[in-house]
Amino acid sequence: MRILLGKAIKARRALLGISQEELANRAGLHQTYVSDVERGQRNPSLSTVEKLAGALQVSIAGLFDQSAAGNGADNLVEILLVEDDQNDVALTERAFRRANLANPLHVVGNGEAALDFVFRAARYPEGSAGRKPLIILLDLNLPRITGLEVLRRLKANRRTSRIPVIILTGSRRAVDIEECRTLGAEKYIVKPVEFQNFSEMTPYFEMEWALLKGGNSPMRSFA
Repeated sequence: MRILLGKAIKARRALLGISQEELANRAGLHQTYVSDVERGQRNPSLSTVEKLAGALQVSIAGLFDQSAAGNGADNLVEILLVEDDQNDVALTERAFRRANLANPLHVVGNGEAALDFVFRAARYPEGSAGRKPLIILLDLNLPRITGLEVLRRLKANRRTSRIPVIILTGSRRAVDIEECRTLGAEKYIVKPVEFQNFSEMTPYFEMEWALLKGGNSPMRSFA
């Protein structure tokens, strides 16, 4: 994500014909910091991205639209929700709407489909519908393959180990909480998912959640 952001900023700056120093001055940032962002060596906060986007005379969404257009559909922001209970899916979507988020949301109903989606196997061969999501919201009590096993496989693979995984589950068992922490989950939220506890996860991914922030409901697809 940092690399895509850096490329988008550099391309927009070149389009406007301004120097890196001028961009830094317009955004009120140090030039070295801007240079690091353009090289993908910094993960800036949402407020910093807003400053850079304003200095470049473009919205945050517009900035990333340029990046996605130049790098293919695989780089589109995608949130994967792994949940077999339709009531919980509806609650999560409601929390998205209350947070004013419009990121593309893909829903799968079991652990096997989740792994297929992420690793582009079976129904999602390379180059087709599946793509590596930016964030995964994962239930633990899933049919076929449990959420814990999905988490274990994701974190064991170097291609997917850095994808942030947030556990959304009805389990309050200490052993589940500890295992998820050990495996590398970013956050453990006990269902039902409401706006109050949903908002706990946003500071971890401030920039990513903001990419398609707007007044629309999240775009949803199912598998």
